[in-house]
Amino acid sequence: MNLEEQIMQIILYSGNAKSTAFEAIQAAKENNFDQANELIEKANVEMSNAHRVQTFLIQSEIRGEKIESSLLLIHAQDHLMNAITFKDLAGEFIALYEAMNSCRKS
Repeated sequence: MNLEEQIMQIILYSGNAKSTAFEAIQAAKENNFDQANELIEKANVEMSNAHRVQTFLIQSEIRGEKIESSLLLIHAQDHLMNAITFKDLAGEFIALYEAMNSCRKS
């Protein structure tokens, strides 16, 4: 697989993670916490896939293989960082919705 394909994989997996995390927030908003947690787990899998590709590229560079910086690579890194942040915040939103739901039941 060439560098551009690897970069596109990072973008794809990161986008999937972010989208799935957003779906998890929506599920929690509807008090469907089992589904929200399942979706966060799916987001974690997508994030792991993105990290795997990123780690491969980093290790390649450490081995002395030239990884050319490009706008596309920077874009992929940006997607990954945003997806990580969004997924972390989604977990906080889910916890908040769960707490709100518990207070309503009390």
